[in-house]
Amino acid sequence: MNPCPCGWLGDIRGRCCCTAEQIRKYRSRISGPLLDRIDIHVEVPPVPKEYLRESSRKEEASSAVRHRVIAARSTQLRRSACLNHQLYGEQLNKVCRLNEEAQQLLDSAMDKLGLSARAYHRILRVARTIADLAGGHELSPTHIGEAVGYRVLDRRPN
Repeated sequence: MNPCPCGWLGDIRGRCCCTAEQIRKYRSRISGPLLDRIDIHVEVPPVPKEYLRESSRKEEASSAVRHRVIAARSTQLRRSACLNHQLYGEQLNKVCRLNEEAQQLLDSAMDKLGLSARAYHRILRVARTIADLAGGHELSPTHIGEAVGYRVLDRRPN
C-alpha cells in the first residue's frame, strides 16, 4: 500500500502534495480490524542511487539469515510445539512474559497509538520472534520497541 494517494509521502525531495485529510481518507480504505490482522507494516523509502552503485556493502549473507531463521523456528517448536504466530491465550502469556520496563513500553505504545487488543497480541508475537532471531530467551524493551515500530500504519499521518 502506498503511504498516501500520490505515493510520495515522506520523500526527502518533498514531492508529496497530499493533505492530512487526503491521507486519512486514503488510509481509511483499509478497516482497522483488517489492518489489525497484518503483523508487520513498514515504510520502504526509495533506495538512493549511490547505494545501488556501492560494491562493498556489508550485508548479511542470505545463507546466514537462513540459518538464523531455521534456528529460531526450531527454538519455537521446542519451546511450545508451535510457531509464534500460532500462540494464543495462556500459551502466549507464558512464552511472552515481559519485565516491568518492557511492559511499561508496551502499555505506553498502546495508549499513545490507540492500539487494539489484537494489535497488542500481534506485537507480543512479533517481539518474541525478534528475540528468537537474536538468540535471546527473554523479551526485552528493545524487542518490544522494534515490534511496535513495525506497526507504522497504526500511527496517525503527519
